[in-house]
Amino acid sequence: MRRAGETLQRFMPGRGTGGVYMKETAMRKCWKLAAVVTAAIGLMLTASRADAGLIPTNVSITPDSGNFRWTYAVVVTTDVQVNPGDFFTIYDFGGMLAGTTVAPVGWSASVGMLTAPPGGTGPVDNPAVENLTFTYTGTTPIVGQQGLGNFMINSQYGDATTSDFTSITHRQVDGRTEANITSTDVPVPGTPPNDTPEPASLAMFGIGLPVLGMFRYLRNRFLKK
Repeated sequence: MRRAGETLQRFMPGRGTGGVYMKETAMRKCWKLAAVVTAAIGLMLTASRADAGLIPTNVSITPDSGNFRWTYAVVVTTDVQVNPGDFFTIYDFGGMLAGTTVAPVGWSASVGMLTAPPGGTGPVDNPAVENLTFTYTGTTPIVGQQGLGNFMINSQYGDATTSDFTSITHRQVDGRTEANITSTDVPVPGTPPNDTPEPASLAMFGIGLPVLGMFRYLRNRFLKK
């Protein structure tokens, strides 16, 4: 058994009496393994930090008096907390109906056409469609991981598309601000019904006209006999 650091030799027959061989130490293998493990840990940490913040875990759509109630279940993830003044924004919420917002105790809602995004997030924001922001107005920090409750608002539309969701929280370890961006569903106008006949339907109608004319001709001849 070779000790760590001893030279490993692989003999390869070749010309001459000494042959040709290549050397690779066990220590070099250890360094290579350490580099791979370090890179893997770095990727895991990067992924976990990218997901830290407020996350909409579920979006439900319920008919409500001719409109649609959109409900967002939001959680605060591990390693961060919600401090007074922290918030999240749902971008481009189409067909928003004023006065229909419902939020858990300690949260307030505001609406704006353009919302300043948290630093480093860069959401897509259509200036023609309203954004919905919920801000924490409570006095006690909400420490993750836990659910924040359901945030609801009505829309004229029941069809969904993908939009951006940003949030500001604070790290538990050092109290620094944590900005996050992810995706969620928002309402958009549905596709109106197509009243124009399809080409195939027009073709079938054109084929049917001569057949109908022949049927009437034969029927009239039969009745005259």
